[in-house]
Amino acid sequence: MKVLIVGGYGTFGGRIVELLENQPRLTLIIAGRSLAKADAYCGNRHGAEARLVPAQFDRDGDLAAQLASLRPDTMVDASGPFQAYGEGRYRVIEACIAQGVNYLDLADGSDFVAGVSAYDAAARETGLFVLSGVSSFPVLTAAAVRRLSLDMARVETIRGGIAPSPFAGVGENVIRAIAGYTGQPVQLARDGEPSQGHPFTEQMRYTIAPPGRLPLRSTLFSLVDVPDLRALADLWPQAQTIWMGAGPVPEVLHRALIGLAWLVRAGLVRSLLPLASLMHWASNRLRWGEHRGGMFVAVEGADRSRTPVRRSWHLLAEGNDGPLIPSMAVEALVRKALDGHMPAPGARAAVRDLELEDYEALFANRTIHTGFRDDTADADKPLYAALLGDAWQNLPKEIRAMHDGTTKAQGRASVERGGNMLGRLAAWLVGFPKTRDDIPVDVRFHANENEETWTRTFGGQGFSSRQFAGRGRSERLLCERFGPLTFAMALVAEENRLSLVLRRWSIFGLKLPMWLCPRSTSFESVEHGRFRFHVEISHPLTGLIVRYRGWLESSGPHGSSTIVSPAALPSSRQP
Repeated sequence: MKVLIVGGYGTFGGRIVELLENQPRLTLIIAGRSLAKADAYCGNRHGAEARLVPAQFDRDGDLAAQLASLRPDTMVDASGPFQAYGEGRYRVIEACIAQGVNYLDLADGSDFVAGVSAYDAAARETGLFVLSGVSSFPVLTAAAVRRLSLDMARVETIRGGIAPSPFAGVGENVIRAIAGYTGQPVQLARDGEPSQGHPFTEQMRYTIAPPGRLPLRSTLFSLVDVPDLRALADLWPQAQTIWMGAGPVPEVLHRALIGLAWLVRAGLVRSLLPLASLMHWASNRLRWGEHRGGMFVAVEGADRSRTPVRRSWHLLAEGNDGPLIPSMAVEALVRKALDGHMPAPGARAAVRDLELEDYEALFANRTIHTGFRDDTADADKPLYAALLGDAWQNLPKEIRAMHDGTTKAQGRASVERGGNMLGRLAAWLVGFPKTRDDIPVDVRFHANENEETWTRTFGGQGFSSRQFAGRGRSERLLCERFGPLTFAMALVAEENRLSLVLRRWSIFGLKLPMWLCPRSTSFESVEHGRFRFHVEISHPLTGLIVRYRGWLESSGPHGSSTIVSPAALPSSRQP
């Protein structure tokens, strides 16, 4: 199979090559305006099993002649920016249909993708597929909404967002597209009425948190112009509101873009396109933070009994795997075509051509993790079960029992305090027990509607804390309060272990910098069928503050919470 990738040595085109080059049945034509760049790119792809062929391709040139010369089976347009194509924006599609070439693109503009359906009859007549918007927005979002809404009678609200790693590397054409639509009017559905929005002048904050994984930090998302705003409305016409956003980091640069967007919206600046080069430089030079990215899709509606339903799907990608996700829809379609499963003929947005199962097969060999949350059902669960979502069921039963309505537990423990004077003072202020070996420990749990109070007694010396679900920037985190100090921790489920990872802290509600925060190694585990705990707190200035570890056995009643998530529902694959 011969695939022509226009923009093949660019950011997105190069990622498509990276995803497909291990397939020996493919010939990948790496094309762009510069033959020298295409040739150099191919020469640097060592170990490729696919045949890589450099070629020159100019979308403004004689398309029929170029396609006739290269004779691809499928063309992938990974160039853009599609919002800037202007008159003749569909001339590549027209040439592909005339030359009998299947067509895919990574278009991210809602107007461009919506207009592709005008070629549906011509594509069907020639037996070709012409698929537009073959990227995370809207292919992956549509697949997620289908899975989330499988047993829902009505979908009322769809929201989603993508939060790229600051180290993802953003191509110049992507920045030009963003600069072109920032602050400009776009059409969307809002509160049941056709409405108008202005990208980067509307915001929401959200925490991407696949159950049992270390979540992304709370992210500010801004409205963006993506195909979902129209394509999802066609799939779920009953949806009252459809909103899609992007959460670029560092947030200070994001907020600068928000300010510029308001200048465009107010008419003080016509467009940010003159700033595209500066924006590209800043986004690829001024970057810091975690090399992690993610995505979420959230739906609200009602089930068949008219009970309100709120569910969400979360994706987390570590390191360099995240930037590959927008190109994975092309990878999935090409691999399926190689196996004889061609997309149906016709021209359309590619919102029905892949399901989550197709993506999950590609995620499996990478550090990409997904999960579901049912916020309606979780509201009635114990604190830890609600925060862990469908990861709760995978914990050992001994850990679940300790957090499922248990009122008291007893066991043995050892306590060690540090020798530094400041560390001893900190331990005394919190009320941590003194150094002792193999002493009895008693823990009392008192739960009310919003929080749990834990009272720990080590050999007659006790201290207590309050635990509750975080809100705002601590959303999806477990917060524990010791007097004026509050620590927000992620619940990370690992094999036979539940770790508590510090993410934020504050005093009297005022956020404190993490570089000042005490270090903590805290986890619960199971050994020989017995619940065990390990807590170690230190600080660079003091060294060890306290370390206590031991075992507990529940001596009070406990419940049996279960979580049923959309992951357990039947496949959303279309027949």
